[in-house]
Amino acid sequence: MLKARKIELLAPAKNLECGIEAINHGADAVYIGAPKFSARAAAGNTLDDIKSLAEYAHQFGAKVYVALNTILTDSELQDAEKLIWQLYADAKIDALIIQDMGITMLNLPPVALHASTQMDNRSAEKVKFLEDAGFKQIVLPRELTIDEIAEIAAHVKTPLEVFVHGALCVCYSGQCYLSQALSGRSANKGACAQYCRLPYTLVDADGEEIMQKKHFLSMKDLNLSDNLGELLEAGVSSLKIEGRLKDVSYVKNVVAYYRMKLDAVLEGNPQYIRASSGKSVYTFEPNPEKSFNRGFTRYFLHERSSNMWSVDSPKSIGEPIGKITEITTKYIKINGSQKIHNGDGLCYFNNKKELEGIHVNRVEGELIFPATIPDVKRGTFVYRNYDHEFEKLLSKKSAERRISTTIELNEIPFGFSLEITDEDDNYAILNFETEKQTALKDQTENIRNNLSKTGNTIFKVEQVNINWNDSWFVPVSLLSEWRRQLTDKLLSVRKIRYQQEVVPHKHTSHAFPTKDITYLGNVMNEKSRQFYTQHQSSVVQPAFEKQAQKDVPLMFTRHCIKQSLGWCPKEGTEKHPYKEPFFLIYNNTKLRLSFDCRNCEMKVFNDSYAE
Repeated sequence: MLKARKIELLAPAKNLECGIEAINHGADAVYIGAPKFSARAAAGNTLDDIKSLAEYAHQFGAKVYVALNTILTDSELQDAEKLIWQLYADAKIDALIIQDMGITMLNLPPVALHASTQMDNRSAEKVKFLEDAGFKQIVLPRELTIDEIAEIAAHVKTPLEVFVHGALCVCYSGQCYLSQALSGRSANKGACAQYCRLPYTLVDADGEEIMQKKHFLSMKDLNLSDNLGELLEAGVSSLKIEGRLKDVSYVKNVVAYYRMKLDAVLEGNPQYIRASSGKSVYTFEPNPEKSFNRGFTRYFLHERSSNMWSVDSPKSIGEPIGKITEITTKYIKINGSQKIHNGDGLCYFNNKKELEGIHVNRVEGELIFPATIPDVKRGTFVYRNYDHEFEKLLSKKSAERRISTTIELNEIPFGFSLEITDEDDNYAILNFETEKQTALKDQTENIRNNLSKTGNTIFKVEQVNINWNDSWFVPVSLLSEWRRQLTDKLLSVRKIRYQQEVVPHKHTSHAFPTKDITYLGNVMNEKSRQFYTQHQSSVVQPAFEKQAQKDVPLMFTRHCIKQSLGWCPKEGTEKHPYKEPFFLIYNNTKLRLSFDCRNCEMKVFNDSYAE
């Protein structure tokens, strides 16, 4: 019989608070930014906070992964090595997520290494190489189809991690150089300026305008919540939520939603088991539409899908509400079934297809009184991107995670013995020497009720078994003290039994799939160069951040503007009347588009310097 495969729900943490709430709301693991060298430079955390998060997570058998996934200069390597030792030895992290292969050449503690999606792990050959190089988890690109994921999974045994929710980069991760080229802010150094979210004018080779001020490179947000079962069947073991810059209410809501969806899948499939312990109970009904989103897409999961972009706005539109049926100088009416609250934020697309907001001052029955009456027509569709009452719920304690236990109360010659066993078969036994007093009436229910009260601990007592022949009286104060000592000891046992994985790093020299490493290999330091040489490749170009290359693609994307506009020659759709190449223009920025129809790939070049 095959051993059940552990399935992990992996949540983002901007900071310690977000990390703890991710655990409370059901995450099996959390990923958080290192103090330095993280691909979200604005989301660094102190060693003390990371240590506190690890201590909290490990109580539930949950893990903490630290993202140190930027490319490093030679002068940064020594600091990185020191930091990695601190993260492993002092903060007790479970794994390090890296991009720079130079890190593997350092003197490392025996910490598990995860291959960041920034490594561009889109082929089975590349993923197999990383497995053989010792990586313990590999993050796949967001662009892969379910069949491509299954093909990769068939070649490796290492756990595969995929994004299931959140913001989408239009470019393959680790292969975007647009921000570096235009502003010197490198995405590979954690400082992306997000040029993909800007409004561009699309023009043809003759300068004729095709469309004005649209967000051609801005994707909707990913939502694969209805596809978790098929992802697991394809071979995925870690389901990752994007959002290391998102606030705590986003983390609470989205993690709780995916926990419930995943639990439903696990319940009917004994070949999978949850990767951590405890069950979360919520004070709210999770709904991802109520958190930041640009509208949702499954992206390429089932090949190319239509309408993947948020072309009209990169802002959050929230949840669909309904159409405006009446508008006066004082109030508006909407035909939706959702209840609108005082303080809500609504939004709509105006006649220029620009997103505008409506702040709700008060609601009286069906009448909605906004702060300012919007310039809008009847029939306009309205969304809610801020639910005041929902956010109030999330601002308070909104989840409790408890580990199931059973308590046995036994009679022994000189007193009583208490034993507690949790859902992971950890147990603690305490013997209490005390004079026995015969009870005047049956104490069974009183004792059960008292021993079931676990207060602010992480335990929930599901059952209390009282095993004695006579009915004894035990004072409530004594029972309470025994219970406290018992749960304290069980918690100590759980902490002792949780062990960091020890992963000795091995020297490898098997061939890297690409022989000549160009700027796309992101080789920023000498250690990285040595890694590729050791693995039978030659570095012919350093990282773009070290030496900019002229007239090379700055973005590689499966998203295709021509296809999205209905002009795909492979799909046999209508031909456009414009002369190629096309350009995207924003102020002084001019980007040239190249379409590789054979490989269904669009490339973006910088033509700004030619002006």
